[in-house]
Amino acid sequence: MFTIFTDTAGEYRWRLRAANGRIIADSAEGYRSKADCQAGIQLVKTIAPSASVNDETEARSAYGR
Repeated sequence: MFTIFTDTAGEYRWRLRAANGRIIADSAEGYRSKADCQAGIQLVKTIAPSASVNDETEARSAYGR
């Protein structure tokens, strides 16, 4: 579930919570308008299914780290 809230600066932010209530993602920035915040949520919904995964642990193991 996405939650929209205002921060101490009065800007809009969002959080994505898992079914167990834990925060699994957040906006990491404040938005001046609620519409911009909602657009950020829609962007995440749109690109997340096709987002690639960069597994940096694989790259490190190739160098023996």
